[in-house]
Amino acid sequence: MTKAPYETILFREEGPVAILTLNRPDDGNMFTPTMCREIHDCLDLVRRETRTRVVVLTGAGDRFFCIGGRKVGLEKTTLYPGVVPTLEMYEAIDRLQKPVIACVNGYAVGGGNVLQMVCDLTIAKESAIFRQVGPMMGSFDAGYGTWYLEDLVGKKRAKEIWFLNRKMPAKEARELGLINRVVPDDKLWSETMAMAMEISNRGPYALAGIKSSFNARHQGVVGLSRLSHDLVLPMYFSSEEAAELGASFDQKRAPDTTKFGH
Repeated sequence: MTKAPYETILFREEGPVAILTLNRPDDGNMFTPTMCREIHDCLDLVRRETRTRVVVLTGAGDRFFCIGGRKVGLEKTTLYPGVVPTLEMYEAIDRLQKPVIACVNGYAVGGGNVLQMVCDLTIAKESAIFRQVGPMMGSFDAGYGTWYLEDLVGKKRAKEIWFLNRKMPAKEARELGLINRVVPDDKLWSETMAMAMEISNRGPYALAGIKSSFNARHQGVVGLSRLSHDLVLPMYFSSEEAAELGASFDQKRAPDTTKFGH
């Protein structure tokens, strides 16, 4: 992949694993409008190549994964130009046919917690902390932050997390089903890469099909269209049926359908 001059993220490849790092450690790795767009654009590039099989998303430093978003440089309007484009970032993760692992290296708070929830898998170090703080600071996430959280921990627990805004240690987060694994702090990166490399040995088409099927439930016609357009349609285009129908149409003749359906 051509290395773009990103301002707020770092990107590198280690064999079949793409590593995307939120790179604003002096500000809690908080995402800004620029970071959201850079994550979206970076994942779109990964989506359009076949070298990498798995993406790892983490934060710079050893204290913060991401503690939410910061509204800077936006127009003073309640319309889209005045909104931090988090949805495009989340959608890019969902749309990517490759598994995305959140490697939580510290605090995952607010939008940072939602960000790890949107990822396909989450591995965290023992000292990591998870929290939603929206109602304490004049914000909320009525979408990915509620629907995905309810799927992970159940409706009552999800409401408790949003209403009470308590800090949640990594061990508790795992017990609730919010994350997948907790490892010693000094083993976080080695365990994350071991997980990523293991997944990279699985069938990429099968993984894409599984991920698309999960997302189809949430995304309605968009999810179903992605499943059909991105996975089923390319297979059909390479079939004998599609070749014969295309040829007969171009040649203005009746197709030979006797061999279809076998």
